Amino acid sequence: MTPPAVKKEKAPSYASSCNACRQCTPLGACLAFKGIEGAVPFLHGSQGCATYIRRYLISHFREPIDIASSSFSEDSAIFGGERNFRRGIGNLTKQYSPRVIGVATTCLSETIGDDVPSFLRQIEKDVTESEDQPKLVHVSTPSYTGSHIDGFHEATRSVVKTFAVRGPVNNRLVIFPGMVSTEDLRSLKQDFNAFELHGILAPDYSDTMDGPAWESYHRMSPGGTPLSELALFGGAKAAIDFTHCVADKQLAGSYLQETFGIVRHRLPAPMGIEATDRWLELLSTLSGKEIPAHYQEQRGRLIDAVVDGHKYLSRVPVALFGEADHVLGLCAFLSGLGLEIRLVATGGKTKGFEEAVNNNLSGESTPEILNGVDFRDIERAVERLEPKLLVGNSKGYTLSRRKKLPLMRTGFPIHDRFGGQRLLHFGYAGAQRLLDELINTVITHRQAESDVGWTYI
Repeated sequence: MTPPAVKKEKAPSYASSCNACRQCTPLGACLAFKGIEGAVPFLHGSQGCATYIRRYLISHFREPIDIASSSFSEDSAIFGGERNFRRGIGNLTKQYSPRVIGVATTCLSETIGDDVPSFLRQIEKDVTESEDQPKLVHVSTPSYTGSHIDGFHEATRSVVKTFAVRGPVNNRLVIFPGMVSTEDLRSLKQDFNAFELHGILAPDYSDTMDGPAWESYHRMSPGGTPLSELALFGGAKAAIDFTHCVADKQLAGSYLQETFGIVRHRLPAPMGIEATDRWLELLSTLSGKEIPAHYQEQRGRLIDAVVDGHKYLSRVPVALFGEADHVLGLCAFLSGLGLEIRLVATGGKTKGFEEAVNNNLSGESTPEILNGVDFRDIERAVERLEPKLLVGNSKGYTLSRRKKLPLMRTGFPIHDRFGGQRLLHFGYAGAQRLLDELINTVITHRQAESDVGWTYI
């Protein structure tokens, strides 16, 4: 079946952004570093950048997070930040004893042209054999060249480039899941166990950003991808990148393929029925085992729920917004449920986004596509297209409130509801949760709009 034609709307050019539909690039890098064992993120730039990112991540994940900073002052911005950088690395090493320091640059340090790689080389050169110096990993993350997703993937690739070494072929299956929820990460681990595979997630912040209560305070959260496993990536059995449209040059799995000849698979994250089918079929092929019966049971219940719930969702006009890969996964699933997708928008300037939307549509939806926009652009499109439902992150709440439209919250960030870090999107179980919440959001709004109300559906 030929995909339906998609309306392409060129976003107007502005000199400023009004309520951005993305986050800053080093935020993604900091989260990726938090998924590595013994790692502490370090921002080379002003203290305000670290404070903002800490607040943003804590509000979503509800966990403590420390982010070090070289704390630029006025003279650093003029004369360069090397002195602050070296002092900050030294203080962080002394106080936290990290095994890894993930260094991400901010707009300020990038703009003045600080040569951070040379700073790192000099620090490593100055270290004596008796000193226990952490491994320094650098990633360039000016926010004017990307989004939080770019920072996340670039940091992940830098970590793999730093630690992976050539070695004998082993039985590791390496997964690069992208920036997803902690519950999604845990669900992938369950899939590994179901197929008796030695699967390694990189990064893995399922514990560091959503761990159990501590009996005593830890300066660094336990968990993360073990450094001993990272070193073995160069001999992995296979690597998998979850993405629709991120460029290969940004992906860690692509690096392993190019450098070590690792067999690499690129497929969409398992959101919805079709994408989950592909994921489980790949695991079955890699393990040589049949898909376990409990997955078939989950799939059957999901299909039954789709049939039962179709009457509530059929031809409901919807607007989707958020991070590109997440929105594309929703696009494929929701259009298959019979909703009429009228708007698909993302804040990052994602190459190939329009084509990817087209490839992930089913049914008769012909949405308008906005790439690299803010919520001013999204609101204008909503006024024009008149959807009845919004699906996206918490940054769309003000739009939802002004237009009196229901908002089903999904993705990152979720700041105005509890448990956003634990929302399950992956697998048949994740699709079931999305379907149930989607239907209930529609029903709740219809009840609220009714003049008399009703108690039976």
